[in-house]
Amino acid sequence: MNNKKYSDMKLSEKKRLQIVETAARLFASNGLEATSMDVVATEAKVSKRTVYNHFATKTALFQAVLESMFANVDQGEQIAFDASQPLDLQLKAIAGSEIALLTSPTYIAMARVAFMQMLQDPELAKSLNGQSVGCLRYLDNFLTAANHAGVVNIQDIQLAAKQFVYQLKSLIFYPLLYGIVERHDLNCDYIVDETVKLFVARYT
Repeated sequence: MNNKKYSDMKLSEKKRLQIVETAARLFASNGLEATSMDVVATEAKVSKRTVYNHFATKTALFQAVLESMFANVDQGEQIAFDASQPLDLQLKAIAGSEIALLTSPTYIAMARVAFMQMLQDPELAKSLNGQSVGCLRYLDNFLTAANHAGVVNIQDIQLAAKQFVYQLKSLIFYPLLYGIVERHDLNCDYIVDETVKLFVARYT
């Protein structure tokens, strides 16, 4: 869970990584409230003092867990609009990249860690909701360029981008997050095709 090679880390860095990785596992399985700093220390095989030397509070540890997980999520390459290529094929490529993110074990684990805490912490929910993740990093620009090229007719770019992504989230991500289905139960290619058809029908 760290870009720096483990063998090159200082002892204190290794201890911090042990704590963060252990906390991530415990938060995901037991929840934040049910996971004490004592339990994190025991499971990470470090002293309680070591845990508090790195993280003054459990909230600080929780934030570090989210930051570490987010840093290790592969969000895919940004895709720019190409007027020489069919719109539906470009949208399918974007949707495919988004599904790879939404179904990745790391992303699902991060979401499970954050979800229950978000219900109790409105400020955290606002903070996470304000982050542009996956194709939302560039989809506004993609659709704006398509608009200027006359390929689509969209009055509200931000709304259209969210409609596209949330369709995928509602049919794929949330069922996985809640444990309603397994990844192999989902026909992602079919969902992508239907999502793109719906979007194109609305905006072209």
